[in-house]
Amino acid sequence: MKLILAIVNNDDSAIAASALTEAGYFVTKLSTTGGFLMVGNTTLLIGTEDTETENVIEILSKYCKTRKQATPSTASFGNGLSNESLPPEVTVGGAAIFVMNVEKDIKI
Repeated sequence: MKLILAIVNNDDSAIAASALTEAGYFVTKLSTTGGFLMVGNTTLLIGTEDTETENVIEILSKYCKTRKQATPSTASFGNGLSNESLPPEVTVGGAAIFVMNVEKDIKI
């Protein structure tokens, strides 16, 4: 059994989660905040059999696309970042996907 943790852009999360659910996967959505631009994103937790991992990744690849976005001018960047240190446009979206082994799966 695998646990797939996918961090996706908020703009892609609803359609990606719907596509995964429609394909028969159980998906849990968590609202999270990225550390670079300090904007919202969604972390999807997907539990699946080892043989289904690549199918989940294909679905995520289909619905989680990168795009260019203007750097927010009023964002609080933290850690010493300022508007002057960031480019006027950054690439956002896509997905950061982590696949982890699950030692035990219990449903109560």
